[in-house]
Amino acid sequence: MNVQQIDLSRRRVLQSGALTIAFLWCAGGRTARGAINARRQPGDAAAAAADGNPPFAPNAFVRIDADGAIRLVMPNVEMGQGIYTGACMLLAEELDVGLDQIRVEHAPPNDALYALPLLGGQITGGSLSTRSQWQVLREAGAVARTLLVAAAAERWAVDPSTCSVERGVVAHAGSGRSLAFAALVKSAGARPMPDKVVLKDVSSFTLIGKPTLRIDAPDKVRGATQFGIDVRVPGMKVATVLACPTFGGKLAAVDGKHARSLPGVIDVIRIDNAVAVVGEHFWAAKQGLEALDVQWDPGANADLTTAGLLEALAASSRSGTPIVGREVGKRPAGGKPLEAVYVSPMLAHATMEPLNTTVWVTSDKCEIWVGTQVPTRCVSVAAKITGLPAEKIIVHNQYLGGGRIRRPSTGRAR
Repeated sequence: MNVQQIDLSRRRVLQSGALTIAFLWCAGGRTARGAINARRQPGDAAAAAADGNPPFAPNAFVRIDADGAIRLVMPNVEMGQGIYTGACMLLAEELDVGLDQIRVEHAPPNDALYALPLLGGQITGGSLSTRSQWQVLREAGAVARTLLVAAAAERWAVDPSTCSVERGVVAHAGSGRSLAFAALVKSAGARPMPDKVVLKDVSSFTLIGKPTLRIDAPDKVRGATQFGIDVRVPGMKVATVLACPTFGGKLAAVDGKHARSLPGVIDVIRIDNAVAVVGEHFWAAKQGLEALDVQWDPGANADLTTAGLLEALAASSRSGTPIVGREVGKRPAGGKPLEAVYVSPMLAHATMEPLNTTVWVTSDKCEIWVGTQVPTRCVSVAAKITGLPAEKIIVHNQYLGGGRIRRPSTGRAR
């Protein structure tokens, strides 16, 4: 019997002519709750007031202070993917300034101003940051540039089209006059929004698509970047957490007598699926955690294995209807379909920076310092726990030491 050997390696299959790729997966639906906008929106005034009332705040993203300092209020978070550099390039390209002239700020939690329609909220994820910001941040820069040029042209009584901008300076070649942004921000900030703005043609790009250094690299190399775990507030205590080793398991019992006797240990706290030790400092909390005698109720997943999980996924694939991702080429009339299954290994969503949150609760407010992909979720969770209204929850988002889709909220034990 003749047996035809067929190479079904992933590389060979992707190189073949006719190809249908089908996926079976579970994805939760998302509903858009607003969309980022380069023009002024309801809520912009309050956001600008909370940001110190800069004289020029034409939209939710651009702030230019009286001294000409340019700030980008960044709706996405930086967790190693380089989005702060990419976003600065989009804004700087249309604002005609250098990357070195822009300082990035973490945006406050605000779905109304910073929600991504594809994700239904102010969320960093899905590899959507550049795609979602491409148009809006370029428009934000163009809006700001248009208003600043119009303010200069009005002062000089010239046509705005005869003015140019370079590194934060508006110039009029015909008269040799020029003004830095600092001299224009007050009058530009009082102008009405332009009906339309013109974005640069790709052929005119000087930053987008060009090699550049990451804006956050120097401080990271020097160790000057503050991540969530670096936060220190007066009187701060430190807690370490030991979570149940199985998903869905619970804490059955814990003996914390020895832990409580250690110097610096303040308390041992039981949680539904974890136990925490609070100490005067990290070392005390860590030593206390290691001194615990813990018993777990592993729950329904006590015997779950990687092999069993993969088999369950395979069974689901056989019984479900695959989703066709892309079909290339024509199916021959007399062709024979071939099928192959490719399996990726289970990967740990481990990050360089441990999950962490610093919380300071008083009678009238709750402040949170955390590196999170979903800052608005922090607000809702904290409001539920503390009983405070959402407007009394203050979130200070930080740089993330890695994300891996593991930093969606307030670092709850899982």
